[in-house]
Amino acid sequence: MATENVTLVVDAKGLACPMPVFKAKKGLQSVQIGEVVEVLSTDPGSVADFKAFANSTGHELLLSEQDGTVYRFLLRRAK
Repeated sequence: MATENVTLVVDAKGLACPMPVFKAKKGLQSVQIGEVVEVLSTDPGSVADFKAFANSTGHELLLSEQDGTVYRFLLRRAK
């Protein structure tokens, strides 16, 4: 488990693509540059979605892990 200071937790469990990424984007817009948003999802496709999202937006994907059926992502706002 990462020890980053999380500013905001976005609970996107139970939502299908593209909603976890959409909710993460809104969450990132609500925090300051350099702050970290934690996203929780149950959509298996979100693993690839968050990698692509980070690559296309420039936000840093600090963590991508799975605990049972829940996927956890830490994203640092870059801009």
